[in-house]
Amino acid sequence: MSQLVVGAGLIGKPLAERLVARGDEVSVATRSGAFVDGASSVALDASDAAAFGRAAQGVDTIFLCANPPYPRWAADWPPIYQAAIAAATESGAGLVMVGNLYGYGPPERPMTEDSPQLASERKGLVRKAGWEQALAAHARGDIRATEIRPSDYFGAQTLGSSHLGEGFFRPVLASRTARVVGDPALAHSWSYLPDIVSTLIAASDYTGEWGRAWHVPSNEPLPRTEIVRQINARWGVTGSVAGIPRWLLSGLGVFNPTLREVSASSYQFRMPFVIDSAETERLLGVRATSWDDALGTAVDFYRAPSGA
Repeated sequence: MSQLVVGAGLIGKPLAERLVARGDEVSVATRSGAFVDGASSVALDASDAAAFGRAAQGVDTIFLCANPPYPRWAADWPPIYQAAIAAATESGAGLVMVGNLYGYGPPERPMTEDSPQLASERKGLVRKAGWEQALAAHARGDIRATEIRPSDYFGAQTLGSSHLGEGFFRPVLASRTARVVGDPALAHSWSYLPDIVSTLIAASDYTGEWGRAWHVPSNEPLPRTEIVRQINARWGVTGSVAGIPRWLLSGLGVFNPTLREVSASSYQFRMPFVIDSAETERLLGVRATSWDDALGTAVDFYRAPSGA
């Protein structure tokens, strides 16, 4: 199999490594031409449709793992979606997109793959529009498209801006207080990075009907207060967690574009935010890594003296 992975970040890089390990021919496309061991490197502006089309020639699958900075989503995502769809149309490659849950908007119940996309916040509208364009191209018979949707992700990586990343783990492990968005006592689904990669690969290999979304299998939703309790009990620390006041987050957003976007989508942490992946598990055969193992791997990373 010949695969094109667009993006070499927290998802694209381990995806490329996993594909290489199973014997696929892999090209990794980034602006900088980043190198992934065992894969070919391609310097690509993913919004350049002509260049994207050239990079996709002869590949079986395009994995769209790019992720522009939050404040640039409205400007950067539309041309990337258009270029990816055009490249898949021209090359005949399947298009597997990494999405998220923003398109659903504030959920009233656990989100399933069939939940309506009711977003009104800007980033959710951008994601919704991108998927609708790919789905329309699929319905016309121009391409085969599918999207996988994780919840907020975590793992053995330096996730500076992640809600369950460096800003959470390091204070807790140092027996200090992690300051977080929203109410830390509310149930929330968390997606482990290796499980996102597993779902991407399983979705690309699926021989059934495409033109649909898949939810990344995730463990039982846990409040961050419970995660802190488990860390304290397992690793002998005395960390705590507290929510950043909403007014303060909004105020900081006046001066910081990234925090402004975080504030706009903070509804996800002001209500239970739960993902249902039963259909994905049944049809793709992917299962979530056990919570104890996933948490242990993440904590071991942040406890490492090098911080690597």
